[in-house]
Amino acid sequence: MSTPATSTPLRRLCTAAGTLLLLAGCSPIYGARVSYEEARILLRREPIVELLHDPQLDDAKGDKLRLVLMLREFATGLGLDVGGSYRTYAAVDPDQTIYALSAAPRFELELYTWWFPFVGDMPYKGYFSDADARAEARDFEAEGYDTMVVPVAAFSTLGWFDDPLLSNLLRHDDVTLANIVLHELTHNTWYAPGQAEFNESFANFVGGRGAIEFFTALDGVAAPRAERARGLWHDDVLYSHFLAELTDRLRRAYAGGITLEQRQAIFTDAQAEAQLLPWQTNAYAGLGKVQLNNAFILHQQVYHRELPLFDAAYAAEGRDLRRTIAALIVAAESDRDAYTALRQKYAERVDRGED
Repeated sequence: MSTPATSTPLRRLCTAAGTLLLLAGCSPIYGARVSYEEARILLRREPIVELLHDPQLDDAKGDKLRLVLMLREFATGLGLDVGGSYRTYAAVDPDQTIYALSAAPRFELELYTWWFPFVGDMPYKGYFSDADARAEARDFEAEGYDTMVVPVAAFSTLGWFDDPLLSNLLRHDDVTLANIVLHELTHNTWYAPGQAEFNESFANFVGGRGAIEFFTALDGVAAPRAERARGLWHDDVLYSHFLAELTDRLRRAYAGGITLEQRQAIFTDAQAEAQLLPWQTNAYAGLGKVQLNNAFILHQQVYHRELPLFDAAYAAEGRDLRRTIAALIVAAESDRDAYTALRQKYAERVDRGED
């Protein structure tokens, strides 16, 4: 799944449900539904360059379509595998919203995983109906799991198809839209089967840092969109720290044995502490109102795991994003655990606080 949504209470509840077409192997019925829904999207694709010549096109929509075409060129310059993705536009119906389910035991920080062809174990499952997702969530809850069901902002077919720009993405501000496009194109470029946390956090890094560089070059370093991009990435990294500290606290508590009431006290304290953090945007303003549980925390960590490590790589590679992306891929391919490889290469810079 995958990247950014500032219109939600939290910035990245679920930005890309990811690779749904490739997940079709879990059952014939699910596979048929996935294929049908993907076909509905693909059949509605229209070339963006043709839409831009439509005299009925309103200015706001036209500006965002042109922005996406510029992002394709920028992504190519970063070495991303753009292919035909985001060259077309597809209007989608409201009932085509995708929902993602995550589940975790109530006293264990371990996401339940589903196995799918090509992508391996995944810590979430996509549904085309909120009711279907919540029905399975209730089954998990009856077995002692925490659950989380969220709508998905975008998804990638990992380059198997030329993913269109979906109409529902146009509701996002320019910086968020740029982040989403770059995030998904990162999935097209490189994807490690069975390593969802690395894949999503890597794409989060490329989307965040890429948006900063894109709008800085386009508008100027002090322009509003460039400043917002920097603020959003700052808050993503800050949230990464927050989640790491919270999960460490919970693991220690679970190891010693706690009650649900004691667990809730940890959640309440963490939410109060989060309100005091030096956020630069309102992207995580809803954190104090969210009902925390293990599924929510771990789902969020999928997109924010060790983001300072990616920034350390960026610093080590001379703040050259293209070179950093290539170096991260090479490092990740050198070890069965991508994070192990990155720590071996860049952890010293994180310890020194370099970014």
